[in-house]
Amino acid sequence: MFYREAGDFSTSYKEDSQTFPIRFDRYRYYVVLVVAFLVVPFVITDYWANAVFVPFLIYAIAAIGLNILTGYCGQVSLGTGGFMAVGAYAVYKLMTGFPDVSIVIHIIGAGFITAGVCILFGLPSLRIKGFYLAVATLAAQFFLVWLFNRVAWFYNYSASGQINAPEREVLGIVVTGPNTEAWAQYMISLVFVTACALLARNLTRGKLGRQWMSIRDMDIAAEIIGVNPLSAKLSAFAISGFFIGISGALFFAVYLGAVEVGEAFGINKSFLVLFMIIIGGLGSIFGSFAGAAFLVLMPVLLKNILVGQFGWATDLAVHIEFIIVGALIVIFLIIEPHGLAQLWRLAKEKLRLWPFPH
Repeated sequence: MFYREAGDFSTSYKEDSQTFPIRFDRYRYYVVLVVAFLVVPFVITDYWANAVFVPFLIYAIAAIGLNILTGYCGQVSLGTGGFMAVGAYAVYKLMTGFPDVSIVIHIIGAGFITAGVCILFGLPSLRIKGFYLAVATLAAQFFLVWLFNRVAWFYNYSASGQINAPEREVLGIVVTGPNTEAWAQYMISLVFVTACALLARNLTRGKLGRQWMSIRDMDIAAEIIGVNPLSAKLSAFAISGFFIGISGALFFAVYLGAVEVGEAFGINKSFLVLFMIIIGGLGSIFGSFAGAAFLVLMPVLLKNILVGQFGWATDLAVHIEFIIVGALIVIFLIIEPHGLAQLWRLAKEKLRLWPFPH
């Protein structure tokens, strides 16, 4: 009834292989983009920007990065928080070292620096996998946090050990620093998440994405048919690190403005992003957005309903949040391993065939 492709046909391979081959999907995507770019910036408030929209967009980039590595390539990583810290400190050093260069270049540069660090820590994946690789990336998490805490050069020898984002502009609009307006924070985050999502979507649907998935499904068989595990795994670490580095740079420079590495990028951050892709759906770009939206919105809803409406204690609401997240992870891993993205795919199939039985 609402989802039909009757009369929707392709006359070339290019049309058939486009990102959204069904016209309804393309129109829905365009509507979302129009609302995101042309409506939300004019109605957004400081509360909605800081509590919902900006963290959702930034976490979505981090979830896309981790999903490329874990969901598409099958390489388990528990070092996302540490790699986000690399992006944050890289953009800080670039902003303070090259004040005349655009902040956009700094954020992209932080992504490339993080990609290099991820390649370094991804080298063990050539010999180990599964639980042992997870432990190796967990070690990277603790090492990177220790490094940024102990080496004063990273925080410019500040007495407090805290880094603060200097004020920077894009097209004459302040996007970092204490004078940044909510809509400007939202817009720069939206531009980056749109570019990252399109890039990730095309990468995962191309030759490189097929190599990652072959490594994930059966690495020995993939090597037999000609896939180079060295290039496939390290490219997954590099591209994943690039996205995670961008998210870390945005998280520090645009969202928080000032961070201490232990508090902002601890092990909890790594688990949070991992939970996003588990709940949202492994091996799905849409799942990265769904998981990020769920884990950003749920604490806000619980706080407003349980604390604001019913007067419950804040710590009780936090404990209930942990219970819900834990229960959902168990449920999804057992009943629906592909998460919310698979539920959405099933819903679309139902709509396509309704009112006929399926």
